[in-house]
Amino acid sequence: MAVHLSEHFTYKKLLKATLPSILMMVFTSLYSIVDGLFVSNIVGETAFASLNLFWPICAIIGSLGFMMGAGGAALTAKTLGEGDNEKANKIFSCCVYFTIALGLVLSLLVFFFVEPIAKLLGATEEMLPYCKIYGKILIGAEVAFMLQNLFQNFFIVAEKAGMGFITCIIAGITNMVLDALFILGFNWGLAGAAIATITGQIVGAVIPIIFFSTKINKTPLKLGKTKFQAKVIFKACTNGSSELLSNIAISVVSIVYNFKLMQLIGENGVSAYGIIMYISYIFVGVFMGYAVGTAPIISYNFGAKNNDELKNVLKKSIVINIVFGVVMTCVSELVARVFSSVFVGANLELLNLTTIALRIYSISFIFMGLNVFASSFFTALNNGLISAIISIVRTLVFQISAVLILSVLFGVNGIWSAIIVAEIGALIMGIIFLIANKKKYKY
Repeated sequence: MAVHLSEHFTYKKLLKATLPSILMMVFTSLYSIVDGLFVSNIVGETAFASLNLFWPICAIIGSLGFMMGAGGAALTAKTLGEGDNEKANKIFSCCVYFTIALGLVLSLLVFFFVEPIAKLLGATEEMLPYCKIYGKILIGAEVAFMLQNLFQNFFIVAEKAGMGFITCIIAGITNMVLDALFILGFNWGLAGAAIATITGQIVGAVIPIIFFSTKINKTPLKLGKTKFQAKVIFKACTNGSSELLSNIAISVVSIVYNFKLMQLIGENGVSAYGIIMYISYIFVGVFMGYAVGTAPIISYNFGAKNNDELKNVLKKSIVINIVFGVVMTCVSELVARVFSSVFVGANLELLNLTTIALRIYSISFIFMGLNVFASSFFTALNNGLISAIISIVRTLVFQISAVLILSVLFGVNGIWSAIIVAEIGALIMGIIFLIANKKKYKY
């Protein structure tokens, strides 16, 4: 049976409601990892380092889809909670069409500057051709990537999280099968990995468009005619700005990490960080999936002025994220070397470096889930400002500062430890915001 936004949520129902979005995020992470596995083990370490060097740029543009999805979904769910379905549909449609237009413009602009961007990121002469091939192919399909990110949120608002998960599976399997075909079968190298990725993204964008715009959709949320609504776009952007800034910040942090690692230990450092990111995607996917899954529930109850349920969801979510964090840290500590060896192959130096780095980095998972949820919680309450502050300070301020300072004090291990310091600082800040706004939102 489907879980409805208007229900009272026990722990069991909350986990049932968020499980599809958690699985969706984890599966998305898994098929991203497959790209890395094929490239690192078959195409080579230079191609793998190049992929990881340029990927943050693609992620920054793709995060605009997260922004419109998170901000627009919160606004749409709140409007549904107020009982105005027609208005909610117009908001939804406006967000989709604006995302398509924005994606087309940005893709066109960035496509012609892939090479100078790669040089600016620190690509060596050996890495530059790989960056150009990978970057131009991915940038060409950024619209699909943005839409895929956007629809993840709206499937939950439509109470069709399972449909979102199925879409993710189809897109992921498409990516993985084509990785094997293009890289192993056709020997297309990094270009094959990039083409496989964008094909999966296109599938992940087209299926939701077909679902929401045709008669097979029996949900209250339908993609149809609407006018450009500047106020809606502005509200969705400001509402989802934390998700945008968080994703941009993660990409900027990755650029800083890669730059410092290139300075200290060279290409191996970038490869080790890339491996850690791939592995951590699985664990972070659980936190992100839970946050995405609970956001429409929070927005709906906020719109319906159901304060008791708002308190209930908040308290249970704190407990769930603490448990998730502790369990994932323990698992990561135990399997760090095994996970690292999957990517590294015969390079013992890189294996040892990655294992140590992952064991240090994974301590941050204890605090990370609470911080991701705190930011998402305020987005769901339509308070984009507080959500954005948490995201910006957590990454751009705390983490970059920690990387720059700790790398000087403790070298490479200081770089791996920076995330722990940043998450602890963000947790303290999140607690302060939750306490300060308790009376205002009555949770």
